[in-house]
Amino acid sequence: MKSIQVKLKSENDMNAALTQLASHQPNLIFAFGAVEFFKNDMIKKIGQQFPKAQIVGCSTAGEIGDSGVTDNTLIVTACTFRAPEFASASAPVKSMIESKEAGRALASQFKRDRLTALFILGRGLNINGSAVIEGIREIVGDEVTLTGGLAGDGGKFQQTFTLLGSDVSDDKIVALAIYGDGIKVAFGSMGGWEPFGPVRKVTKSKENVLYELDGKPALEIYKTYLGDKAKDLPASGLLYPFAMLKDNQSTTGLIRTILAVNEADQSLTLAGDMPANGLVRLMHTNNDGLVKGARGAAETTSGKLKNKLASGVGVLISCVGRKLVMGTDIEDELDAIRDVFGQVALTGFYSYGEICPQEGFAECKLHNQTMTMSYFYETEK
Repeated sequence: MKSIQVKLKSENDMNAALTQLASHQPNLIFAFGAVEFFKNDMIKKIGQQFPKAQIVGCSTAGEIGDSGVTDNTLIVTACTFRAPEFASASAPVKSMIESKEAGRALASQFKRDRLTALFILGRGLNINGSAVIEGIREIVGDEVTLTGGLAGDGGKFQQTFTLLGSDVSDDKIVALAIYGDGIKVAFGSMGGWEPFGPVRKVTKSKENVLYELDGKPALEIYKTYLGDKAKDLPASGLLYPFAMLKDNQSTTGLIRTILAVNEADQSLTLAGDMPANGLVRLMHTNNDGLVKGARGAAETTSGKLKNKLASGVGVLISCVGRKLVMGTDIEDELDAIRDVFGQVALTGFYSYGEICPQEGFAECKLHNQTMTMSYFYETEK
């Protein structure tokens, strides 16, 4: 595998970038960038220039590239694999309640024979990521690796976009399918957050909307923890996600972050399902914890490589909440991953939800507040 990466700071950079990319004749292109790059026809030029390549991407809450973490840029990573077997598809998610059916519709477009992995990018708002995964799983089964994430819009929570070829949309999920044994996907995820406060019981919820904790309005209780930060909801909720617990109050490894609040019914809308009668606890973190989590994700991914010397590209999808906590120290996440992987090609983005199998479990889950890594690499000739 060989790759080239370009970083665009404005629309004026596009023609020069396309010229650079063309010299490598790519068959897979990742494009992650600020929402402004998706609001006009400019980004469609990538698909028009490379009609035979698989092109997937989305808007972000921060971009990750070989040179580090940036904002208000578009990072395009063009890869050339020797003998790839790819396919791609998209499906609309018109409303949150249609999330599961959208997952089924997306997965139904792929042939099952020799399908090994799906890399999924979804709209970041008005979506139930857990339900999307459930719908995909009903079609492809448990043997297919699922990784990916939900788009962002710089923490504004207004409008996000996905990209498939030349199609830019604010209401779709897209997926890249990998077939056969020529290309493998190694993966890992880890958080680095710590619980605080009492354990609370979910006494009323529906799918990913949380109405009551311990019989009291969920938003009312949540605001008591945020104090002055409550006025900045939902964005400030990224700093205080929920840990989902088992009946014995040990962690399930899943974290749920807030996408929206409803003052009228005092509810919280989360990025994934919040089962009724479950147990939850608030979480917080510091920079050291998040860096440790990023290193853990990289070490887990590295441990899954069939060929330790295989060339590939790592797609990092990390929660925007981690970026808010770390601030100017956000590069420390990437440094931790570089310590494990060295100078491999890296791309990715800060997201509103991360899709990755949970360590110790075969089943894929929607995560929040985690660093996830999907490493696409070729097997030996």
